Amino acid sequence: MEKNPFELFQQECPELAARFNSLVEVQKSLAGLDPKTKQLINIAIQTATRNPRGVRLHAIMAHTLGATRDEIIGAVVMNLHITGLVTVLESLPAALEGLEEAKHTQKNRD
Repeated sequence: MEKNPFELFQQECPELAARFNSLVEVQKSLAGLDPKTKQLINIAIQTATRNPRGVRLHAIMAHTLGATRDEIIGAVVMNLHITGLVTVLESLPAALEGLEEAKHTQKNRD
């Protein structure tokens, strides 16, 4: 099984990873946008940078914060006119996988 790259980063570079995690926490705490909107923006950014793994993970987080299927899909397809169809096609399956994973996890908790 392929090792999670983020976990590998945490393991191999613990001091740097800790500082990165602190930066992420500060970004999360910034006023102005609610947490769900921040996750939808992250989905759009991850799509633009052609990172389907990031799209999937942020789709899970967005759904956990109340994002709908339409909002998650909308965050991916926002990139169509900016980065093109290929980028959207690479990321849309990952977004839907994340959404289904989040729903499955939520269902198992209930």
